[in-house]
Amino acid sequence: MYQALYRKFRPQRFEDVRGQDAIVTTLKNQIKSERIGHAYLFCGTRGTGKTTLAKLFAKAVNCENIREGDPCGECETCKQIAAGNSVNVIEMDAASNNGVDTIRQIVEEVSYSPSTGKYKVYIIDEAHMISSQAFNALLKTLEEPPSYVIFILATTEANRIPITILSRCQRYDFRRISQREIVGRMRELAEIEKLDIEDGAYDFIAKCADGSMRDALSLLDECVSFYFGETLTYEKALKVLGAVDTGVFSEFFRHVNSSDTFAALKLIDDVVMEGRELGVFISDFIWYLRNILLLSVSPEDTEMIDVSPEAMVRLREEAGTTDPDRIMRYIRIMSELSQRLRFAPDKRVLTEIAVIRLCKPHTEADILSLSQRVAMLEKQLESGVVPAAPSAAMGTDKNGGLAGKTSDGKFAVKHVSAREWKEKLEPALPEDIKKLISRWNDVLNGLEPLVRAAIRMARPSINKGRLYIIAEDNEKYKLIKDGNGGEYEEALRNTINEVCGKEVDFVLTVEQGESYDTNLPKFEDIIKFDNVETID
Repeated sequence: MYQALYRKFRPQRFEDVRGQDAIVTTLKNQIKSERIGHAYLFCGTRGTGKTTLAKLFAKAVNCENIREGDPCGECETCKQIAAGNSVNVIEMDAASNNGVDTIRQIVEEVSYSPSTGKYKVYIIDEAHMISSQAFNALLKTLEEPPSYVIFILATTEANRIPITILSRCQRYDFRRISQREIVGRMRELAEIEKLDIEDGAYDFIAKCADGSMRDALSLLDECVSFYFGETLTYEKALKVLGAVDTGVFSEFFRHVNSSDTFAALKLIDDVVMEGRELGVFISDFIWYLRNILLLSVSPEDTEMIDVSPEAMVRLREEAGTTDPDRIMRYIRIMSELSQRLRFAPDKRVLTEIAVIRLCKPHTEADILSLSQRVAMLEKQLESGVVPAAPSAAMGTDKNGGLAGKTSDGKFAVKHVSAREWKEKLEPALPEDIKKLISRWNDVLNGLEPLVRAAIRMARPSINKGRLYIIAEDNEKYKLIKDGNGGEYEEALRNTINEVCGKEVDFVLTVEQGESYDTNLPKFEDIIKFDNVETID
């Protein structure tokens, strides 16, 4: 029966373990000096060698012919442990055996000395899954076990291990294995298995493994099986693993950066039609953006960017066309999308929405999006292009006001000076002001995000045909009153007149020190109603 590569070539000597040199050296020195601990905690991400080293250590401490800290692999004890038949090495998966009864059984068993060999070694994988009650049952035994017992706990989530357990173990943190070390190991195994693999395929598989040797060998197995008997190329590895070439990321970035929404969505459509996995595409594109961000911040520092010389030239060009703030906005949107795709029933729709957000910063109101909108307007003005006003069916309503909606149904804002309004509009009556307040959503839609946020929590009041807008506090009052050289208050006044269709006698004030009735509801509480209280 065929055996997977990661099982077939599981390291049988300490020197075969890659990427954990410090831990390997420490454990070998403990064995050679006979300074062996009674409890170990191996922490680290998946596929970094925790269980492999635990088995090697168990084999070494029981080996009959140990050689410089390495097990011989030839004695009966080594063979039994390698085959999984040794009664002295007990492996337990805590994911399915995490109850108190299981731990109590272990506590009872440790009182019996090993029939052969020196030590009984308990390897508990996924130790963070053990229940708190079971940990409590293990606590005393873990602290003072018999001299012939060794506990090795392996976990990917050390933060979930109780501090009382941590304090009784020697802790070793396994780091992610570097891409270079993974490629080196795959080359060795490919030579043994007589596999024909190109360099680009090695690099891509190692990158997809994300620091996990086991994942790398599993992916290599998958690719080789699909193209059995053929040369495994970079392009073939891309197809098997559902990924895309970096040239596609470059094209996608340029579409997004130039706000070409149609071209960006068309590229997503091509990716889907080719059968690529959108989750992988988004994850890889985030990494591509990360490389651009590093180059835009520090163009000469390329040590942390592992790409080909050709790709580096392309990345430098793209880094020169944008700024770090914009790239960070792209990364934020893509990271949010990556998290939501895990549980999304329709990944394509979510991806297309995110692409539109990337290309159209005016759909968002955060600082980075606003700064990008300003930059885009400045670029248009520098090139001599005057930005067009929103397309709207503007016209005079029955009151003579300039009212209308855009093609997407939103209320259109056409700012003119206060003097122009006075010349064109008749004064608003109290009934007009009440209707205006019932349409406060239209007023909010016509304001800049900053002013909209400041005015949303204000309170309205009507006194003798005059509209009083009572700001929530001094800070918001000053923002509207003096913001941008007084233009914010002017914009608010003009927008109110537009929505009302008449000239509204309006006063902006603040609650403190004023005699107005402040028990009226806030705008956000009444915008769905047609009535508003009036001060007599």
